[in-house]
Amino acid sequence: MAAVVNRELADFLRRARGQVDPSRAGLPPDGRVRRVPGLRREEVALLAGVSTDYYARLEQGRRITPSAGVVEAIGRALGLDAAGKAHLDDLLGLTTTTRRRSRGVQRVRPGLYQLLDALDGEPALILGRRTDVLAANRMAKALFTDFDRLPPKQRNYARWMFLDDDARSLFVDWEDHARAAVESLRLDVGRDPADDATTALVAELRAHSREFDQWWERHRVHQRTHGAKRLRHPLVGELDVDYETLTLPGDPDTTLFVYTTPAGSPARRAMDLLASWTGDRVPFPS
Repeated sequence: MAAVVNRELADFLRRARGQVDPSRAGLPPDGRVRRVPGLRREEVALLAGVSTDYYARLEQGRRITPSAGVVEAIGRALGLDAAGKAHLDDLLGLTTTTRRRSRGVQRVRPGLYQLLDALDGEPALILGRRTDVLAANRMAKALFTDFDRLPPKQRNYARWMFLDDDARSLFVDWEDHARAAVESLRLDVGRDPADDATTALVAELRAHSREFDQWWERHRVHQRTHGAKRLRHPLVGELDVDYETLTLPGDPDTTLFVYTTPAGSPARRAMDLLASWTGDRVPFPS
């Protein structure tokens, strides 16, 4: 019987190793010519304090369950940030969210719709697994797009980002935000590699977007917690918005995104103008 190979783990470790600058890893020069970028396997093993054979088998995706200390040491050797370490834990099956994650249909409880309604002056979105857009208030629909008008299977932030020409026109730094969406989706795949809906979404995007396919191959991960976006809106022109993300208590697969602008700023005035053009509040479904 052929050995079970964790291909996602193997790909992640190999690509992470290739991104490490040997001159900054604290290794003494050995005089050998490097034909490929990054660290060699034996160098990662040396930095992590494990045998070269052990690390090689891990990078091959063999069925190994390293201790928490070894995982931490490998993460340090590869220079992984918090998102990278979390992704490594997921791929190794060391996190409870990977084992207990539900694949049922996600639904937004009434209280969250009320929260979106209360945030009427600020664009707000609720994203679920694989960046599915579960709910959006009227300002988010006016600022980005009305996801409710899309067929249910197309109500996905990453899909909109890559396959909708309006999204490419809206984001001044489209490549930066699109790449972040890919890296966020990579984290999601690590949490549940067997999810059919996520697999189908990735396959669709790889088939229809050259940029997505290229960035997916790099196997980088990113966790969006806060930041800023520069927009070029067709109605109110250019404006900068800040965003904060909040993972909802008791529901780690659901995230609230709230977009704000500084009081008295040109961006705030543009947002107020957009609000005046979108009409009265639209009641959310109960």
